[in-house]
Amino acid sequence: MIHALIWLPLLALFGYLAWAGWNEYQKVQAYSQWAQDFDNAKYDLLAVAGRKDNRLVWGRPTRKGPIDLQSVSLQTVKDVSLYIDGRPISPETPPAKARQIALRLTLADPQRQISIPFTEAPLAARWCKLLQQNLVS
Repeated sequence: MIHALIWLPLLALFGYLAWAGWNEYQKVQAYSQWAQDFDNAKYDLLAVAGRKDNRLVWGRPTRKGPIDLQSVSLQTVKDVSLYIDGRPISPETPPAKARQIALRLTLADPQRQISIPFTEAPLAARWCKLLQQNLVS
């Protein structure tokens, strides 16, 4: 009887881990279908993003596909900055670890800024460079 009581929490833990893995797999599958139409796309736990020509689209990943989609024309973006832990950082030297990572897009109206979250600083730095190059072009 005591052995069953010991193994029962482990069984529940393995069940939860299996469900969490399946849930994340479904999100990645939905993202891969969504991302086919873009020139560049990114997926992480916090947000999905895609760039096609001069259009940037981002939203939150779910099992049924990205939701809360927003888009902006890169022609209306004046500046792209990398913010790590609330401070602007050069995309050339991103830190290996950070708690809060985001790309900040400043639009033609300087009062309006858009923030796209990331979980990895090197990935955010690559996207910052990519978008900065598209602003120049």
